[in-house]
Amino acid sequence: MEEEEAEKLVEVSEQEICIDFSLGCKCRATVHLRSLSSTASTAFKIQTSSPHKFLVNPPSGLIAPLSHTTFQVILKPQSQLPSPFPRCSPCDKFLVRTALAPPQLGDVNSWFNSLPDSFVTRDVRLKVSFVGPFLLRHAVITGDYESARNVLRRQKTGLASREAESLVRVAAELENSEAMVELLTESTTHNISLINDRELSWTELHVAAANNRTDEISSLISKKEGGPLDCKDAEGRTALYLAAKEGFEGCVTVLARAGANVDARTHDGRTALYKAFTNGDRRMMELLLQMGADPTSDHRGRSPLQLARERSLKEVVELLERGEAVLNASRSGHVKLVEQLLETDAKINYCDQYGLSPLHAAAIKGHKDVAMLLVEYGSELINSRDADGHTPLHLAVQSGDQAMVEVLLNRGAEVNALTNKGATPLYISQLLRCDDITRLLLASGADSTLLPLSCSSDSWAFTTYAS
Repeated sequence: MEEEEAEKLVEVSEQEICIDFSLGCKCRATVHLRSLSSTASTAFKIQTSSPHKFLVNPPSGLIAPLSHTTFQVILKPQSQLPSPFPRCSPCDKFLVRTALAPPQLGDVNSWFNSLPDSFVTRDVRLKVSFVGPFLLRHAVITGDYESARNVLRRQKTGLASREAESLVRVAAELENSEAMVELLTESTTHNISLINDRELSWTELHVAAANNRTDEISSLISKKEGGPLDCKDAEGRTALYLAAKEGFEGCVTVLARAGANVDARTHDGRTALYKAFTNGDRRMMELLLQMGADPTSDHRGRSPLQLARERSLKEVVELLERGEAVLNASRSGHVKLVEQLLETDAKINYCDQYGLSPLHAAAIKGHKDVAMLLVEYGSELINSRDADGHTPLHLAVQSGDQAMVEVLLNRGAEVNALTNKGATPLYISQLLRCDDITRLLLASGADSTLLPLSCSSDSWAFTTYAS
């Protein structure tokens, strides 16, 4: 053994390649090589006994004398757990072939392939093991103590306190749970505090969001697992709120795009934006505003916008007011200003106290260019509703603006949309005797049989807004 060690040309950082495993995605591990030769470059070539499962990047190369390099082992997406877990199959091994490189060596891989059988290379053999939160959680859920212990032993870092608390809650429900709970407690980087009621009410989405596991959130959502998007814990906190509280932008983005309510309130009335404001997390505030968060949504009578004004936080006020600026510019028909604001990521779906969005305001005033620009930047506005359930199309009809009605219809406005009182755009146009608009709506598929809750004009009042 001592002779073999003396003949080695490279030193490997780890004798076991630990791959952080997850189902259905590529999993990677980086291996570090250090040249032991002080006189010549060392050529290396990586071979695997399971090329159907693994890729290597780069598969070969040169290391300058006494220098370092790395290669990456990539496990192709797997549809089932590795077996035997957590160790790899006996055939899952890697061979690092090394030899002193001749001067001006070009293609290392071709050179290795052309070597005669009598040429002796200096080889290093590496095993593979699988680790990571996915496998650890699986081991805990199934009560597999040995697998959980092996994963934890191979991982280079201990569990984060919150992650350990989540797993302890799962382990506590197992039969003979004491050993598993003790194992997890000892493996945390900090002492685990007693689990409280608020965390016992967490769903899998809560846990993933609190631990910044974006991929896990995406997987849970796609599989319709992990609980409802807006499920609240004992304090009324959603998964999105937890992610925003910790500044986990990727998690917030995935949850919001999946339909999570960015303005969901905790039991004491706080929103994610309010928490980001009190944390001083401007990046999170900007992200939440882009995702449609309402800066005027208040907590105990005070909104982030009001607090920023009271504290003379000029930059924050400007950030929060940009949505209001889009609404005002849309109402005034300042198309260039609207475009400038939107190009700097101003909030496009800001609403006033009546629930009016910028597109509502443009529709009321007949600003067609502004309306087309707004829909281009935010197609979701086309069927947005105010506090009374009016879409921009309802208000364009009410204004008697046939050109605006046509613009909205051509961009996907719902022709049979109902207000809170059940009125369609067609009903309004007939009531106002706008014959040209009525014909346009009928040609676009309006249903003449849909009537409000009461057909009496006295019981159906038009909505008017201050200019």
